[in-house]
Amino acid sequence: MTIKVLTIDDDSSMTTLLGTVLRGNGMDVISCDTGEKGITIARSEKPDIILLDLLLPGTDGWHVCKILRTFTAAPIAILSCLDDPNVISSALDAGADDFLKKPISTPELIAHIKNLIRRYRVETIPTSMMREFVSTTRVSLSGNRY
Repeated sequence: MTIKVLTIDDDSSMTTLLGTVLRGNGMDVISCDTGEKGITIARSEKPDIILLDLLLPGTDGWHVCKILRTFTAAPIAILSCLDDPNVISSALDAGADDFLKKPISTPELIAHIKNLIRRYRVETIPTSMMREFVSTTRVSLSGNRY
């Protein structure tokens, strides 16, 4: 299953770079340059993950994050040049799942995206399905199914 990524960043060179890198790793990418557009796109496209800059024109990333949290459980990773513990904590308090500092290496970015997606997909499995899986799958202490 292809990962659908929404990038929200007012820096067109950043969205172009992210698009190239993520598409090169088999992901679908939708980009926009304002928080308002990002909110609209997130509602209609239902991305698997959102990469969000904090410093946006108009509605800033903190407010965008809070709005996104009212209608989506998709992981939100802040991708920002800001490197202040208070900024990081306020972004996480606003509903972000991760905070990544620009510049970030491609392998690190891809690893964070895959980790967030993996956790998100496990968390969204219906409880009834999880109970059935656990009750029908027995695992020995060595990790082998029997």
